[in-house]
Amino acid sequence: MSLHIQHGFPLLLGSVVARDVMSDVHLAGRIVTMRSYQAVLLLLAALAVFAFYYLGSGRENFSSTTRRMKESGAVHSVMPDLDLLPASSSELKLGEGKSKSLESRGVQDFHLLMMFTKVDRSPGLRDKFQLALRSMLRYGKLESTEVLNLHFVTDEPSKEIGKSVLRDLLQGASFKYKVIFHDVSTLTEKLFPIVEAMQKLFSAGTGTYYSDSIFFLSVALHQIMPKDISRIIQLDLDLKFQTNIRELFEEFDNFLQNSVIGIAHEMQPVYRHTFWQYRRENPNTKVGSPPPDGMPGFNSGVMLLNLEAMRQSSLYNQLLEPNAVRLLADKYHFKGHLGDQDFFSMIGMEHPELFYVLDCGWNRQLCTWWKDHGYADIFDLYYKCESHIKIIHGNCNTPIPEE
Repeated sequence: MSLHIQHGFPLLLGSVVARDVMSDVHLAGRIVTMRSYQAVLLLLAALAVFAFYYLGSGRENFSSTTRRMKESGAVHSVMPDLDLLPASSSELKLGEGKSKSLESRGVQDFHLLMMFTKVDRSPGLRDKFQLALRSMLRYGKLESTEVLNLHFVTDEPSKEIGKSVLRDLLQGASFKYKVIFHDVSTLTEKLFPIVEAMQKLFSAGTGTYYSDSIFFLSVALHQIMPKDISRIIQLDLDLKFQTNIRELFEEFDNFLQNSVIGIAHEMQPVYRHTFWQYRRENPNTKVGSPPPDGMPGFNSGVMLLNLEAMRQSSLYNQLLEPNAVRLLADKYHFKGHLGDQDFFSMIGMEHPELFYVLDCGWNRQLCTWWKDHGYADIFDLYYKCESHIKIIHGNCNTPIPEE
């Protein structure tokens, strides 16, 4: 089940209804009795309850995440009780597959997804979450007709923590937003049949962080999200924004014809190390070599997923088949431990046309672990980034500098 926070204001049935009813009392020179007046109010109350539960925001599921958007005049506020949000009198009520209706009414929605699980057991994740959201809100600017949909994949304890944090952070938002929580167990159940083969190849082992199917969510998100969501950006928690999030969505417009995913290069010699056997057998290969001419692999901290292109690409969907995964893994002697990042890096060696490479400024990774583990002489070839830094990524728990 998915719960969401919406901007809205309560459905009011008090003095306004009373005045309307009383104004009709004198029509035709007849006086309405108190009993009739009470009956009218009871009927209106019943209709209001019906509207709240069946037309409003009382219940939603995963496939209805884009069903309701605020019109440009909606109030920016977070309701005290996030589980019982009254319907807004100004919201659009759309069924599945109605994105064109949104466009025709001048509303454009952007979708952003973050993993927010096991936070109750890892207090540091809460701090990272706050930094990421606070910096995003600080620089974020959207047009009055645009809505940012914030999707969070959570377990129940993490969801409660997230709701508490979001109440404070989102009150200062300068743009329209909607927050949707997705249950991690439900998504894992859907993901497992799709990613089981790659999970065995790109996980550190049973019971470890990346062994869960949920860490392959981006790989198969196009098969899980509703079809009226055509684009989504997936982000790690350990990020700090230094520019408007809207500019990152504009990168979708730079995708080439066959691109399905936008992603930045890995900025350490991770895949030089992982592909060591293939590199030894193929001394002239670009696999694992540094940019600009090499193929250093990808980092999944910031990913632009063109879900519609992923759905339409027969090549990409063929690569998800267990046999295709095994054949490529055998060809490259590849065994990884970083989940979706390993999968994208491996298929990127074979089919680079599927990827639009984001500039390093969109994912400036800070981790230097491999510099101290055998690669100091060539480390800077991977690590340097001369671009304007737009997103800082504190991967491998590297502290992100203060202002």
